[in-house]
Amino acid sequence: MSKLKIAVIPGDGIGWEVVPEGIKVLEAVGAKYDLDYEFIEYDWGCERYHKTGKLMPDDGIETLKDFDSIFLGACGYPGVPDHVSLWGLLIPIRREMKQYVNLRPVRMLKGMPCPLSNRSPEDINFWVVRENNEGEYSEIGGRLHRGTEYEVAVQESVFTKFGTDRILRYAFDLCEKIGRKKVTSATKSNGIIHTMPYWDERFAAISEEYPSLDTDQYHIDILTANFVLHPDWFDVVVGSNLFGDILSDLGPAIAGSIAIAPSANINPDGDLPSMFEPVHGSAPDIAGKGIANPIGQIWSGSMMLEHLGYSEAADEIVRAIEEVVSGGGPKTPDLGGQANTKDLGDAIAEAIR
Repeated sequence: MSKLKIAVIPGDGIGWEVVPEGIKVLEAVGAKYDLDYEFIEYDWGCERYHKTGKLMPDDGIETLKDFDSIFLGACGYPGVPDHVSLWGLLIPIRREMKQYVNLRPVRMLKGMPCPLSNRSPEDINFWVVRENNEGEYSEIGGRLHRGTEYEVAVQESVFTKFGTDRILRYAFDLCEKIGRKKVTSATKSNGIIHTMPYWDERFAAISEEYPSLDTDQYHIDILTANFVLHPDWFDVVVGSNLFGDILSDLGPAIAGSIAIAPSANINPDGDLPSMFEPVHGSAPDIAGKGIANPIGQIWSGSMMLEHLGYSEAADEIVRAIEEVVSGGGPKTPDLGGQANTKDLGDAIAEAIR
């Protein structure tokens, strides 16, 4: 029996409601595929910040290095500025653990209501690969003359050859691995004069290493339009930190609900743990009501098992999700039903058993 040591960080808001359902499903699939887990929970997040002034302890990063993986619920809550919560927990983990790939599937499941007319699951099935460690989300910059009419804010973007090439290669490798044909690059080189032309140059250079794959390139504004108008055009889409962030929220929305969307923060080298989390965030408007959709968290667990090398168990989770969503199983309000979080988690776990 394989034993996996998993750090569990419910975080904020509905994270405390959906994470138990994710663990429930991991345990169900573990019983079926001879997997055992050691889950260790940490109370890191905004509530801890109110009590201690820090979202996680000073040795938090060192603590996480001992785990096989990190299972995160959500980060951020009213009362703590978003830049404080993000830079106090999520971004340090992503960077210190060298999780330079943010990977998000955009997939319409059978039985999902789709906001786009005349679209089926066959039309919406692709991946967004987001650079996760540099780009537009750098710490370089500052503010001068605060509170005066001369106030200035400067934010620098950072695009290194090393960082740009490795995320582009990951996207091309992924496309080959999953048997797809085309990699699409998100850019804005008509308006951003230095970093985006550089991104385009590196995309062209790396694409030459993959002659069997087709490529496309779109400015981010028309690319967002084409996500809505032509989602069937895409196989793998790669973008910088900011553009990938935007696209990987838009994608799940066109697929039916951002609540079902999983994501993976991956360290491809495997020398440090990767982190898996739903896309939906802490959803303070429904936190505590018990109606949050746990599928994003549950599907993130599937991505975690896939990354750790347990493909059959990972596929079983996605199959169970589809069985419940496409059948007469319980559905939370965002899917048009009246079920609660636990009901949907129970149904998916039962579909595995």
